[in-house]
Amino acid sequence: MLPSPARSRPLLLGAAVVSLLALVWSYWTTLTEMAQTWSSKPQYSHGFLVPLFAGVLLWLRRDRLRPDDFRPGWWGLPLVAGAVALRLYGTYYHYAYYDAVSFVLCLAGVWLMVGGWPAWRGAWPAVLFLLFMVPLPDRVDHTLSVPLQTVATEASTWVLQTIGLPAVSEGNIIRINDSLIGIVEACSGLRMLVVFFALSTGMALVIKAPLGDKLVLVVSSVPIALLVNIIRITLTGALSEMVSSQVAHVFFHDVAGWLMPPLALGFLWLEWKVLGKLLIEVPHAGRGVPKGRRGSASTPAAPTRRPRPTRPTSPARTNQTAATGEPPAPREPARPRRPAAPAPPPAAPSEPAASATQKEIPQAEHASTHGASA
Repeated sequence: MLPSPARSRPLLLGAAVVSLLALVWSYWTTLTEMAQTWSSKPQYSHGFLVPLFAGVLLWLRRDRLRPDDFRPGWWGLPLVAGAVALRLYGTYYHYAYYDAVSFVLCLAGVWLMVGGWPAWRGAWPAVLFLLFMVPLPDRVDHTLSVPLQTVATEASTWVLQTIGLPAVSEGNIIRINDSLIGIVEACSGLRMLVVFFALSTGMALVIKAPLGDKLVLVVSSVPIALLVNIIRITLTGALSEMVSSQVAHVFFHDVAGWLMPPLALGFLWLEWKVLGKLLIEVPHAGRGVPKGRRGSASTPAAPTRRPRPTRPTSPARTNQTAATGEPPAPREPARPRRPAAPAPPPAAPSEPAASATQKEIPQAEHASTHGASA
């Protein structure tokens, strides 16, 4: 543990501000290059909003950031060392992506050193959300754009054919009679995918829902982004055939660019409501019971006693109360009944009688024999 002068709040705040300023000064060139990428590439234009949303996350979780609970320590030093090594590697081999990622990693390490684990538990969503402001490498960008172009072209052609338009796909071009719609890399849906993935992650961090629902919302952002891009291309093809190519061009590049994010958020909100109806959180059995008294699953529940039904008041007693205005005299308690006399013991079996008869027979024979001899 680092020496802390009795949890001094001003000292911790000053250390955090100085560390943040030193970190920004050290990565100023990297941050400037990222800002240029945000302004030049439309798929990363959301990078300007990522730091603002990270600040909102910190504000929403401010009840977990109590300076009195901060414990400065050396736990963040390995993260800072790893960030420095990653930056040196990216600078030597001219990988700007590694340099940008090292900024977030170094920020996490500095935060962990200043506040310890209590500070990290309250701020980790905001710190890790800053990864969405880092542009993807060109190789990854191109690798994702090609399959997205194919999916958008084939799916949009199928939808146009389904609604009755003579659409034919030729590579990444959709032909509708004399109109041509080119699905270039800028229209592949990668921009919508990256932006909407960041929005869905931010929504999952803000809402109060079970962890399973949040994971479903984040994962479903990919098919929703593809669906919204297919709707955009389909509407453009329908406008080019039914109205004019100029109107379709304006809609495709201007209007749809502003309407698609709200539409995707609407789909995400609808999915959240459906999940709330389908997946119901079951409270844990034994919640609210003191620890050590919670019954296990194998312990049967104690039977509950039913209350005895009250005897109805007789009409005579009710009329007496109404006439005199006085409550009737209480009844004498019933005398206890005498216990019933015990039942007589069962009769003896008939075997002794039979044995007595057998004894009398020899005596009679003896008497007759004695008479005869006399």
